[in-house]
Amino acid sequence: MQNFRNYYDILGVPKSADTEEIKRAYRRLARKYHPDLNPNDKVAEEKFKDIGEAYEVLSDEAKRKQYDQFGQYWKQGGFQSRSTPRSDGWANDFERDFGPEIDFSQYSDFQEFVDQLLGRFRTGAGGSSYDPEPSYRQPPRPNPRRDSEAILELPLERAYLGGRERIRLEDGRSLEVNLPAGVLSGQRIRLKGQSASGGDLYLKIILKPHPFFTLDGYDVRCQLPISPSESVLGVQVEIPTLNGTVKLNIPPGVKSGQQLRLAGKGFPKDSRSYGDQYVEVVIVVPKNPTLKERELYEQLLRIQSFDPRENLLRAR
Repeated sequence: MQNFRNYYDILGVPKSADTEEIKRAYRRLARKYHPDLNPNDKVAEEKFKDIGEAYEVLSDEAKRKQYDQFGQYWKQGGFQSRSTPRSDGWANDFERDFGPEIDFSQYSDFQEFVDQLLGRFRTGAGGSSYDPEPSYRQPPRPNPRRDSEAILELPLERAYLGGRERIRLEDGRSLEVNLPAGVLSGQRIRLKGQSASGGDLYLKIILKPHPFFTLDGYDVRCQLPISPSESVLGVQVEIPTLNGTVKLNIPPGVKSGQQLRLAGKGFPKDSRSYGDQYVEVVIVVPKNPTLKERELYEQLLRIQSFDPRENLLRAR
């Protein structure tokens, strides 16, 4: 039989601690003794295993109840693999015949305890007398494995490319995930068996805001500042996309707010198709023109034939 381990002492919590206290203590200690933070430290590695074992038992209601009831004998002869029966009638008969405190050391193993127990109890009314062919109710087995969810925040460029991403969980563990290209906010990625309790871990994707791009479904939108002369004459400029820099032809006479389309330069829809990138033109005037620029603007103002308020005069 393994030496008795006081899981409450291992986590540093009182026996009256609730689930949240136990979870907080586990997270704090798991971060402190995590192997990634204590490389080649065998003591820290053993402490990390002890912390995980204590949390596995105390965070599970059925296991914790069994641990609290059976104490140092909770693992003897199979105690740890059987859930504590929950039938109130069974429990009342059990306590009446055996008493609230049981000395399990008087039994050679768990089976001897079960044999004696089954000789006294059976399901049904008054089931304390011995029946050579009793009909017993199988106690339900608890399922300690629970799924959990974690948030994974990604820059837009990383979501666009996909690939391997290392994440650190709240419980101190570090995982490497292979992300598909084109994950979107709200998507969940399933990691089988990676929950702290042995269930599945679901990573919920959240895309971080980008200073230049915004995502509209699978389309990417951005704004392109140009000067007044560029808007009049037209120009070829370089503009960033999520897949690198491309050249864009600005047509002569383009208006502020007009949108230009870059086909196939948006977000991945699947392995072979992409959304589009829409570029909104924004005409920006110089705040502090040089003396020469000011002279040229004044000359242009004197000779220009274009009247931007022509339609206003006609509307009167």
